[in-house]
Amino acid sequence: MKLKKLLALTLATTMSITALAACGSKPAAPEVKEEAVAETTTEVAETEEPVAEGEEAGDSIADLGEVTLKVAIWDLDSAPYINPIVEAFEAKYPNITVEISDTPSADYTNKLSIMLNGGSDVDAFWVKDADTIKALNDKGQLADLTEYINRDGVDLSAYNGLAENFIFDNKVVGLPARTDYYVLYYNKDIFDAAGVEYPSNDMTWEEFEATAKQITSGSDASKTYGALIHTWQACVENWGVQDGKHTIMDTDYSFFKPYYEMALRMQNDDKSIQDYATLKSNNIHYSSPFLLGQVGMMPMGTWFMSTIISKINDGESTINWGVATIPHAADIEAGYTVGSTTPMCVNNASENKEAAWEFAKFVSGSEGASHYAATGAIPAMTNDEMLAQIAVAPGMPEGVLEALAVKNITLDRPIVDKVGEVNQMLAEEHDLIMLGELTVDEGLAEMGERSAEIQGQ
Repeated sequence: MKLKKLLALTLATTMSITALAACGSKPAAPEVKEEAVAETTTEVAETEEPVAEGEEAGDSIADLGEVTLKVAIWDLDSAPYINPIVEAFEAKYPNITVEISDTPSADYTNKLSIMLNGGSDVDAFWVKDADTIKALNDKGQLADLTEYINRDGVDLSAYNGLAENFIFDNKVVGLPARTDYYVLYYNKDIFDAAGVEYPSNDMTWEEFEATAKQITSGSDASKTYGALIHTWQACVENWGVQDGKHTIMDTDYSFFKPYYEMALRMQNDDKSIQDYATLKSNNIHYSSPFLLGQVGMMPMGTWFMSTIISKINDGESTINWGVATIPHAADIEAGYTVGSTTPMCVNNASENKEAAWEFAKFVSGSEGASHYAATGAIPAMTNDEMLAQIAVAPGMPEGVLEALAVKNITLDRPIVDKVGEVNQMLAEEHDLIMLGELTVDEGLAEMGERSAEIQGQ
């Protein structure tokens, strides 16, 4: 596929994210977003000249003297673009030192909330779960970036619609840093050994299930599983919202049923995936079985590409890997997937807002985007150049551009009220279904009742 065609699809996709986000019960209303963007455009137009990135801002930053910025992130070892971004920023602004606070991904969202509630001196942070940004904003913990955006002439349209997800009450409280969506990773060696063709970019979930059974081999400690379905409920439930017609904020979850039945057949009948209880009780991270060559296929987000490349470059894995478009239901077009975007925010209580803003702008701007792309990560500010960088990143498998071409992305968690509570409830019911403590029908019924109660319906 030609690069321009892929970019066109990507742009259409990201616009689709915004539209879908606006379909929730309390969407970031398009009218508000349009007003905010228009307001931004007007105010920028009233200034003498939009400031070239880093030009005037650089002068004001130099006037701040020595500043130490505290920045929070998760799983630093799995994010190879962070250190190069920090080094480039510090080189550009030598009077600023960036201290990274690293937290395991499983604890990050909760720890960040505790830190902000407790008046932490963290200055800026990535938001791992974008749906939590509204709650942070409602508590007044996010700095209003609108004035900085106007002053520095930041073009929000460069984010292809993603920035509008982080505008509340005409205030911009976050800038999109990267975007991700689900694809299918596969181990070429396992397919070659089984004499089975690699997954195509037009694979159905029915074919995924059959292929996993076909390439499963061995037993006990030497067993190779056909696939890995990670313990997140998203790795089952996402395929129910993949069509863009449903969200997790529905109260009738029957659209999850085919995918729970598939996962349980693979676990209990075919034995083509490792059982949920073992993965959960041993707290097995999804990356380990794949990087160790123990599974043939794994649905996972595009964020994992940069991790694989990093582990291979560090000599920690020899995986012979490939990427295909995420499988789809028979009645859904290939190229429909589920994803999210990761924003960068400034702590409203920070005493270094000017420097923190400059870091957030750098991370989310063209310079940060280049570092994301160089490691195989997809920046929110995507263009032809970034896509070309991703395709040629060292270790990137052949055909990745075709695999990354999508036609529609549904947000895994819409940015609306109560989504965090509903998502937590779904995780609890997911546990019970996968552990066999509830039948699929019983679990889905409980999900519906509890979701309606949470949403006051």
